Amino acid sequence: MTGDAFRALYEELRERSPRAPDDRRGALGHLTPERVVAAAAEVRSGRTVSLAAPIETLPGPDNPDPARHRMIAPAAGETGETGGDGLHFARDRFAMNVHGDADSHLDALCHVLFDGELYNGVPASSVTSEGAGALSVEVVRNGIVGRGVLLDVPRLRGVRWLEPGEHVTAADLTAAEAAQGVRVGPGDVLFVRVGHRPRRQERGAWNAAQARAGLHPEAVRFLADRQVAALGSDGNNDTAPSAVAGVDFPVHVLAVHAMGVHLMDYLQFEELTGECAREGRWSFLCTVAPLRLPSATGSPVNPIAVL
Repeated sequence: MTGDAFRALYEELRERSPRAPDDRRGALGHLTPERVVAAAAEVRSGRTVSLAAPIETLPGPDNPDPARHRMIAPAAGETGETGGDGLHFARDRFAMNVHGDADSHLDALCHVLFDGELYNGVPASSVTSEGAGALSVEVVRNGIVGRGVLLDVPRLRGVRWLEPGEHVTAADLTAAEAAQGVRVGPGDVLFVRVGHRPRRQERGAWNAAQARAGLHPEAVRFLADRQVAALGSDGNNDTAPSAVAGVDFPVHVLAVHAMGVHLMDYLQFEELTGECAREGRWSFLCTVAPLRLPSATGSPVNPIAVL
């Protein structure tokens, strides 16, 4: 895609995403209370499935700055054969790079700065070394609860995974709907599987910042057509190398910045695909509850599908 074509697509999607001047929720406006109530009808078996991968604490080609987990209690001698009398507590501390290429996370609307602005014209200067003054993950403090839909593109193509650099197109998404007997609608939380996790598990980790499967920028029109409330993938949502010269993360720019769509990156769908195939349906109640981090640009996240 040329730079001019990308700019035209950006303006088109921005125009198709009407918002009040003070809007800070973006596409979550599609997820009305009535649609949340309707999503509850998706629960049939009561089976719950996590869509997050375990947080990793070891470095790797795609995770040079892994999460750090340190035990701060109990101290030596407080447990075991020679100690442990009375009451003690086990305590630990975590630190992590939220926006890495290994751990499951949610991108807030302040995560993408483009042309000196955040979503809806909020000045980029509102994000400082102290945190985000607007559009932080606090916007979703009450969670995202609605109808989730999983579209499995490797299943559609008859492969185990998409290879790094391959694109998911809008045609792939509509074909996956038809093949799976489901249709994405207004207010849905859309999950797109590219097979990143099983490839990583079987072939080993690689530098996903340089090569990964994801959506083609033109596929973002599908989100606008269906009025999707949020988008998640088992990859980064963006393909690498980028399809647009000079814009490394065009899907992030289009979805987050132009449309106000919260993104979830590096989820895990393998258990969910098995359950959906067994039950013969690809929609479910979905709950997403990021941490309450008032000035953060994102959060580790553990979406739950309720079938």
